[in-house]
Amino acid sequence: MSSTAIATVTKMMESLPEPAQGQVVEHLREYLEDLQDELQWDALFKRTQPQLVAAARRAKQEIAQGLAKPMDYDQL
Repeated sequence: MSSTAIATVTKMMESLPEPAQGQVVEHLREYLEDLQDELQWDALFKRTQPQLVAAARRAKQEIAQGLAKPMDYDQL
């Protein structure tokens, strides 16, 4: 975030009564935690993408060779 954007948010926060500032801070904290989780998930997914593609290709090949069988959900 640019320093201008941070200054704008700070001014907006300062115009609120103190209890409302606390509420906004708590909402921002939760939002930022969720955003960090999403960024970590995205990075992990990108790192494992080649393995996921390889596994899908193997599964497709096994199906084509008749080596796969339907999943029996009762045995899970």
